Amino acid sequence: MKQALIDNYGYLFEDDLIDEIIKVGHSNSVDQGDVVIDYDQPVRYMPLLLDGAIKIMRQDSDGEELLLYFLESGDTCTMTMTCCMGNTKSEIRAVAEKDSKLIMIPVENMATWIQKYKGWMSFVFDSYSNRFTEMLEAIDSLAFSNMHDRIHRYLKDKVMVTKTTELDVTHQEIANDLHSSRVVISRLLKSLEKEGKIKISRNKLEVLDF
Repeated sequence: MKQALIDNYGYLFEDDLIDEIIKVGHSNSVDQGDVVIDYDQPVRYMPLLLDGAIKIMRQDSDGEELLLYFLESGDTCTMTMTCCMGNTKSEIRAVAEKDSKLIMIPVENMATWIQKYKGWMSFVFDSYSNRFTEMLEAIDSLAFSNMHDRIHRYLKDKVMVTKTTELDVTHQEIANDLHSSRVVISRLLKSLEKEGKIKISRNKLEVLDF
């Protein structure tokens, strides 16, 4: 655990902070597709992602979901962090995009470490800034981009976080993430394939233009 923490956070976290994380945190391994955090679940731990990728989903009043952003190694979910600080239930669903390893930090350490460690404070505020920017980009995409461009960006984002151009994803899964229908997604994927940007096979996509 210590080496994984150093590899992902050693540039920012103090040695004493890393030692404290090892002392109070517990490791958690999840498989692709596993739900890490679910809606309305009491938030007792904040995740630090050591390896893998996590997608963060938001649900509307009708129960429809929309992808907000992806987390990579070295990230944390600021939506979860906000719930931790406010002692509220989760407003997001976090799903493993690939097999992942995390360290779960008890929420009671959050405020203490902000006051105690400059590295932790910087990490918290940088995480808020990065995730806020990503959510603004998601809003801009919804408001100003057509679905064709949204799909292409979504696929490029998945390549970036999964570190592979061959994506194990169905048309329905893409439709769910982008709050669309499978019929629309299938038609637009065919269009992207004709443009030479992707190659479609059964339950898989290869991204050629990223």
